[in-house]
Amino acid sequence: MNPLLVASLLTGYFLILIFVAYLTSRSATTDTFFTANRKSPWFIVAFGMIGTTISGVTFISVPGEVGNSAFTYFQFIMGNFVGYMVIAFILLPVYYRMNLISIYTYLEERLGFYSYKSGSFFFLLSRTIGAAFRMYLVAEVLQLAFFAHFGIPFGVTVLISILLIWIYTTKGGVKTIIWTDSLQTIFLISAVVLTIYFIFNSFGWSFGQMIKQVQESPHSKVFDWDWRSGKFFVKQFLAGIFITIVMSGLDQDMMQKNLTCKNLKEAQKNMLTFSSIFVFVVWMFLTLGALLYIYAESHQISLPQKSDDLYPLLAINHMSLMIGVFFLLGITAANYASADSALTSLTTAFCIDFLNFGKREDPNKKRMLKITHIGFSLLLFLVIMIFKAVNNQSVVMAVFKVAGLTYGPLLGLFSFGMLTKFRIKDHFVPIVVVAAPTLSWLLNQFSEQLLNGYQIGFELIIINGAFTFFGLFLIRIRQK
Repeated sequence: MNPLLVASLLTGYFLILIFVAYLTSRSATTDTFFTANRKSPWFIVAFGMIGTTISGVTFISVPGEVGNSAFTYFQFIMGNFVGYMVIAFILLPVYYRMNLISIYTYLEERLGFYSYKSGSFFFLLSRTIGAAFRMYLVAEVLQLAFFAHFGIPFGVTVLISILLIWIYTTKGGVKTIIWTDSLQTIFLISAVVLTIYFIFNSFGWSFGQMIKQVQESPHSKVFDWDWRSGKFFVKQFLAGIFITIVMSGLDQDMMQKNLTCKNLKEAQKNMLTFSSIFVFVVWMFLTLGALLYIYAESHQISLPQKSDDLYPLLAINHMSLMIGVFFLLGITAANYASADSALTSLTTAFCIDFLNFGKREDPNKKRMLKITHIGFSLLLFLVIMIFKAVNNQSVVMAVFKVAGLTYGPLLGLFSFGMLTKFRIKDHFVPIVVVAAPTLSWLLNQFSEQLLNGYQIGFELIIINGAFTFFGLFLIRIRQK
């Protein structure tokens, strides 16, 4: 693809985002940055959350992973849908009743100071790692499509990517993101739909023939009933439920958008609409993955060593210019829809939970907000560069493996708070939330030897949460 064309597309794209940011951030205050003044239209929030949830990981890794595990990822997505129902009807009522800005404030009221700080810390850790993984993936695509042609180092590519996010989120915060994410979702879905259309049209298939070809291909298997497999249905389904509860319902990034709706009823309508569309969109990505492998085999195109590289390789080098253009816009949109909200939520959680913005008045609030925003931007850059140096596996697997270790303590803390009435010796909580992931990691490493060949998959987060829950039970205050 012509580098000048790529430069023009990206320039135009970001000018649109900056213009939207200008319109949405006029007269913005710190409250606008954190809550959008609780006036967001629920249908806009729902549509924008598609882009945030899909991210660059789903955009590239899920179609590529079809070659390794067929459609078995959809077992996980089925669990996701159930998890979103739990969020809509159990967690959201709690958050709205308490009028929360940072959802981790719940832990302070229910369990204590150290539980509150531990929960927020693990969110900051988890979201920083997750956002960095996603940005790394897309920065590599931008490097391949544009920056490498001018001899620009990968580190500079990453720095420019983060700087652009900082520019359009620095003032309006979550209010800006709700609208820019909706715009980016349009680009993301358009890229997938057009690529699917290009492939089945190139074969002269009708839409019905395309569905039949995908169903008859070896890539369309959905269910895995081998209990020892890491892709066993029950494990994937349950993991999908719990990972959704933790990575969305107990995650400041996703919940911050929901809490900008006018009231609980609108937030629930947002969650129900979003989850239904999300399931359909992921099925589209899996269908795209099968078609990409069929296309590569039919045209005798050598498959790349990393499955993550399949979609970029075909879209940029072996399909029409229009597909290459929309792929680039789609992957950029997927990345920025995820990364911009991550940066804003990290800033929000740190300001509310560690700088105590919600508990005291400070004339320097705006200055501290800006410094924190810059600080997390630099932190993301550092983590991306570390990941560039050490990554050697499919990014989608890496994200969920890390999530299973870092989000597990959040699952344990919130479930203990909501499912029991025990008070705890709060000062021991930091020990519990470090011990639980450590034990989970050890069990994951030696599960085949200890459990007769059983492989731990996405259910690692359930095990981690259970260890945390049990640790909190051990430090409960015994009532006479």
